[in-house]
Amino acid sequence: MTIHATSSGTDGSSINKLSIVSTVIDAAIAFARGRPKSGLLLLAAAALSSRIPGIGTAVSLLLRLARRLR
Repeated sequence: MTIHATSSGTDGSSINKLSIVSTVIDAAIAFARGRPKSGLLLLAAAALSSRIPGIGTAVSLLLRLARRLR
């Protein structure tokens, strides 16, 4: 008899897609606020998020932290 674990109802790929969309939105906001370097960095992170889950969120948080410390 084989017992299979069931998912808790949360699809990991859906969460990853939401994270990518969130990072792209953060990039658009950065461009709108006149921060092209931050925008490009966030777009690059969004592109990498499909291979490295969570990198977009990490970059976004690091950029916010860096702005606060200035």
